[in-house]
Amino acid sequence: MESRKRPAMALLTPSDGFKTPEKRVAVDRLQDSDYMRWGVEETCGYLRREGLGEWAETFRAQRVTGVGLRHLKDADLEKIGIQCLGDRLRVLHSLRKLWQIEAEQSKVFNDPIHGHVELHPLLIKIIDTPQFQRLRNLKQLGGTYFVFPGASHNRFEHCIGVGHLAGRLVQALNERQPELLISRRDILCVQIAGLCHDLGHGPFSHMFDGKFIPHARPDITWKHEKASLDMFDYLVEDNHLKPVMEDHGLVLPEDLDFIKEQIGGPLVSNAGRKWPYKGRPEDKSFLYEIVANKRNGIDVDKWDYFARDCYHLGIQNNFDYHRFLKFARVCEADGQKQICVRDKEVGNLYDMFHTRNSLHRRAYQHKVGDIIETMITEAFLEADKHIQFEGSGGRMFTLSTAIDDMEAYTKLTDHVFEQILNSSSPELAEARKILRNIVCRRLYKCLGQTQAEKPLDVTQEMIHSWEAVLAKTVPQTGAQDVSLQPEDFVVSVILMDYGMKEKNPINNVRFYCKDDPNTAIQICKNQVSKLLPEQFAEQQIRVYCKKTDDRSLEAAKKQFVQWCMNMDFSKPRDGDIIAPELTPLKESWSNKKNGADDEGGSSRQVNFAQLNGQKKAKTRLSDKF
Repeated sequence: MESRKRPAMALLTPSDGFKTPEKRVAVDRLQDSDYMRWGVEETCGYLRREGLGEWAETFRAQRVTGVGLRHLKDADLEKIGIQCLGDRLRVLHSLRKLWQIEAEQSKVFNDPIHGHVELHPLLIKIIDTPQFQRLRNLKQLGGTYFVFPGASHNRFEHCIGVGHLAGRLVQALNERQPELLISRRDILCVQIAGLCHDLGHGPFSHMFDGKFIPHARPDITWKHEKASLDMFDYLVEDNHLKPVMEDHGLVLPEDLDFIKEQIGGPLVSNAGRKWPYKGRPEDKSFLYEIVANKRNGIDVDKWDYFARDCYHLGIQNNFDYHRFLKFARVCEADGQKQICVRDKEVGNLYDMFHTRNSLHRRAYQHKVGDIIETMITEAFLEADKHIQFEGSGGRMFTLSTAIDDMEAYTKLTDHVFEQILNSSSPELAEARKILRNIVCRRLYKCLGQTQAEKPLDVTQEMIHSWEAVLAKTVPQTGAQDVSLQPEDFVVSVILMDYGMKEKNPINNVRFYCKDDPNTAIQICKNQVSKLLPEQFAEQQIRVYCKKTDDRSLEAAKKQFVQWCMNMDFSKPRDGDIIAPELTPLKESWSNKKNGADDEGGSSRQVNFAQLNGQKKAKTRLSDKF
C-alpha cells in the first residue's frame, strides 16, 4: 500500500448499494429511494423490473407517478382494472419494498482499509448474529500472527470488507451499463454473498482445513467453503431471517440459492447442466464472478485481503483495485457475459497475481509460521477427543467432528488454543506441552528447503515414507553418532502459484479496447512484456527437525542434504555451509552448472567450506572436554 492513510476514493455516498437499474429513460436515472420524484415512466419501469410489466400500461393510462404510490390501496388497484386478488397482492408487496428502503437507515463502519463503509440494514441483521460474530475470534492469517506482530486482524473485518467491495463492483457495473438490468435484489444478494463467504472457517483459518482436518479425518474431503454454506443455512434458520429477507425484497428460495452458489459454486443437485446455476439465468453469468471468481480468480475477496493483509503485515501492496472498478464492464465472450477490463490494465492484473505470490512467499508460507501451525495441529490432534462441544439435540462433538454440526461448530474458535494451554486436565498434558513450547518459542528447527525437478503428486503416505527414509539416511562421509527416528522429522510440501496451479490466470481474462468497449478480446503474455514469468507454479519441500539440541541438529542437517542428493532434488541454499563435505560429491550441484557466473565462486566456496569444516571440528573437539 502506498500509505497507511484511509484511501479517500473508498468513501461511499449515502445511496451506495441501493441504486436500481433500468433502461435509460432520462439523462439522470432516479434511485428506488427517490421514488417520490418518479414520473409515470419511472413508475412503469419499476413494475417491469419487479416482474409486473403486464400492469405497466394500466399504470401509464392512469398516469400514476411516484407521489401517488404511497396512497395506493387494494381497492384502488381493483378500480383501475387489476381484478385478481393475487395480482393486487403482488403489486402491493413490490410497492412496500420502497417504503422499506425509505424507513430503515444504513449503518456506517469505520474501516482502516476502505474508510467509512455503509451497509444495508439486512446486512446488519446478518452481522448481528452469533454465527457471524464468531468471526471476531478467528485470526485471518492463523499462525502467521506468531511471526508478524501486526497480523492480529480477524475474519470478521475481512468479511465486512468483501461485502462492501462486492457492492462497489456490482454498483459500478450497474451505473456504467444500465442495460444489464441489475436489480436491487441482485445487488443485495451479491453483498450478502461477500459478507458470508468465510463463515465456515475454523480455528486459525486455513490451518484448520489445510492441516488439522486432513490428519484428523483422512477419510473425508472437507473445505471451509462447504462449512460456509452449512453455516449460512444455519444462520438464516437459527435467527429466523427468511421473513426479514422477504420484507427486504428477496425472493426465496431462489435468492438463497444464488447467494450460496456465489460462495461455493454450482449446487450439487444442479451440476451437469449446460448452465449449472439455479439462482440466476445465464444472461447474468457475470454476477458469479464478483465474490469468488472460478473463471480467473479476479474477485473482491482477493482485493480485500491483499489490501488488509499488506496493511497489517507491513508489506507493500502493488495492486490498485480502484482502477479495476473504474475500468470494469461486462462484454459477451465465449457465449457468456463476462466482467472485462480495459486492455491497458493487463499489467495491473499481472501485478495483482504477483502480489498474491509475494504474500505467500513472504508471509502466508513463512517457514516459522508454517512450523508453528504444524505444532498447533499436533496439539489439536492430541486434544481432539478430550475437548467437546454441545451441538444440536444435546449431542457432543469433538474438535474434528464439530464440522458435522453447525451449532457445535459455532462454538469452535481460536479460543481453543487458550483452553488447552490453561487447562489442568491430565488428558491434555501432551497438547498443553506443545502449545507451551510455542508460547516460549521452543520451536522445531528448519533443516532446509529443496525442490524436485518436476512437481510431484504428494500424498500423506509419501510424506510419511520420506520421513522414514530421512531417519535411515547415512551421509556418504560416514555414519554419525546420533540416532534419529522418523517421528523426529517433519516434511512440509508447499505449492506456490498464481492461483490456477500451473496455468496463467490472465489467459482466462477478457479485455476491451477504448475504440470498441463492447467487444471482448484476449491478450497473450508475449503481447505484454518479456519480463513476465515463464512458469506460474512451483513446489517447495521443507524439512524440519523436532530435536533442537546442537548434536541432533548437525546430524539431521547432514542427513537432509544426503537425502536431497539421493532423491535428486535441488541443492539446499545453505547446503555448502551445513554439509561442505557432501555437496561437492554431486556433480550437478556445482555452482557453475547451476548458473553462477562468478569465476571465483568455486574457490571461495571451497575456502568457505574449509573454514566452516575447521570451525565445526573445533566445536566437536570442545564437546569432548
